[in-house]
Amino acid sequence: MNKVNNKSAKAAPVMLIIGILFIAANLRAPLTSVGPLVSLIRDNLHISNTLAGTITSLPLFAFALFSPLIPRMARKFGTEVCFFGSVIILTLGILLRSYAGSFSLFLGTAIIGLALSASNVLMPSLIKKEFPNQVGVMTGLYSVSMSIFAALASGISIPLAVNSGLGWAGALKIWAVLSFISIIIWIPQLRKNSKMAVDNMAADTLEEVNKTNNIDEPTMKEVSIWKSSLAWQVTIYMGLQSMIFYCIVTWLPSILIQQGMTSSQAGWMLSIMQLALIPTIFFCSILAGHTSSQHSLVMVGSLCIIIGFLGLLLVHSFKSTILWIILLGIGGGFTFSLSMMFFNLRTNNANEAARLSGMAQSIGYLLAAFGPMFFGYLHDATNNWTMPLITLIGVSSVCLLSGLGASRNLSV
Repeated sequence: MNKVNNKSAKAAPVMLIIGILFIAANLRAPLTSVGPLVSLIRDNLHISNTLAGTITSLPLFAFALFSPLIPRMARKFGTEVCFFGSVIILTLGILLRSYAGSFSLFLGTAIIGLALSASNVLMPSLIKKEFPNQVGVMTGLYSVSMSIFAALASGISIPLAVNSGLGWAGALKIWAVLSFISIIIWIPQLRKNSKMAVDNMAADTLEEVNKTNNIDEPTMKEVSIWKSSLAWQVTIYMGLQSMIFYCIVTWLPSILIQQGMTSSQAGWMLSIMQLALIPTIFFCSILAGHTSSQHSLVMVGSLCIIIGFLGLLLVHSFKSTILWIILLGIGGGFTFSLSMMFFNLRTNNANEAARLSGMAQSIGYLLAAFGPMFFGYLHDATNNWTMPLITLIGVSSVCLLSGLGASRNLSV
C-alpha cells in the first residue's frame, strides 16, 4: 500500500507540472496570433487602425477589471477549479471570436481576456504554494511554454490564413484545439480541490471570528499592499513591460511591412522576437531567484529594448532588422520574467503573492491596454511609425526607472 501511495505522490507533481505547462501554453497564443492578421482583419471588416488596436487591448481591459476578483474566487471555489473554468471559458471565447463579423470578434476577444486573467493572476501563487523551493525554475518553465506557443502562433497565422485558405477567422479558431487539450489534461488536478474547500472553510471561519471582534484582517492586508510604494513600483513595471509587448505584438508586422517586408516575413520576424524570449526568460528567472537584488537584470532588459526600438527607427536593412528584433526579444524576456518573479520575490507567502499579482495585473494591464490603441491612433494621426516608436522609447525609459525600484531587496 505504501508503494502505491509513493507512486501516486510522485505522479501528482509530474501531472501538475504538465498541467501548468499546458495552461501556460494558452496564456499568449490566442493573443499573439492576432498581430500578423491585423491588416487582414482591418481590411475585411473595414475598421480603422485605432479600432484594430482594440483587438489586443480588449483582453487587457478584461485582465484589469477581473484580476482583483481572482484571489477571492480562488479562495471560495479552489485554485484548481478556477484554472479549469478559465480554460473552458477560453475555449468558448476563441470559438466565438471567429464566428462571424465585428460583434462576435470583439465579444469573443473580451471573453478570452476574462478567461486568461484567472490563470495570469493565480499562476505565481500556485507556483509559490506547490514549489516553494523551485520558484525560479518553475517560473522559467511556464514562461518558456507560454513563449514557445506565442512565437508559434505569430509565425503560422499568415500561412494558415492565406496559404491554407482558412482566412483570418479559421487561423484564430485553431487555437481552441490547444485549450481543449488543456481542459482534458487539467482534470486530474480537480481532485486536489477538496483540500482547498477545507482550507476555505477554515479561512471563512477565521473571517467570521475577525468580524465578530471587529478585526478586518484581510482588508487591512489588502490596504497595506495598495499603500506600499514597492507594490506600486512592481505594478508600474508590470504594466509598462506589458504595454511594450502588446504594442509590438499588435503593430510590429505592420511596421515591417511598411518598411518593405512581405506579410509572411513580418509574421516570422514576430516569431523570431518571441523565440529570442525563450532562453532569456528561463535563465533570467533562475538568476533572479538566486540574487537578493535584481538591479543589473532590470538594466540589461530595458537597455536591450531601447536599443531595439532605436534600431527600428533609424536603420531599416533586412539584416539589421533581425538584430533589432532579437534585442527586443532578449529585453522582453528579461522584463517579463522579472515582472513575474517580483510577485514572489517581493512577498512572504502565497497569499501575499496572489494579492500583489492581482493588484499589479489589474492596474498594470489597465495601463497596458491603452498602448495598442494609442499606438494605432498615433499612426493614424501622423501617417507614419516615427512618433509611435519614439513614444515606446520613452515608455521603456520609465519602465527602467520603475524596475530599479521594484528590484530592491524588500517585501511589500
